Amino acid sequence: MQKTRFWVVGGEYTSCECESLVHGTERVVGPFESRTEAERTWRTLSEDHRPQAQVRFTIAQEPPSALSA
Repeated sequence: MQKTRFWVVGGEYTSCECESLVHGTERVVGPFESRTEAERTWRTLSEDHRPQAQVRFTIAQEPPSALSA
C-alpha cells in the first residue's frame, strides 16, 4: 500500500532570508497521515511565533513509499 506522510519542520533562522537555522531551535513535528492534520499543527506553530519575524515553519511531504502495516 502506498502511503505519504507529512511533517512540520522549521525553527528560528539567522536572518529573514531563512537560509540557515539557529542551532538548537530546530523543530520537527509529525508524522501526520494527512496534509490537513499537518496544516493544523503548522497553523498553530506559526500563530504562536507570529511576533518573531525570523521563525518559520513549513510542511514537508515524504515521497510515497510502500510502508508495511
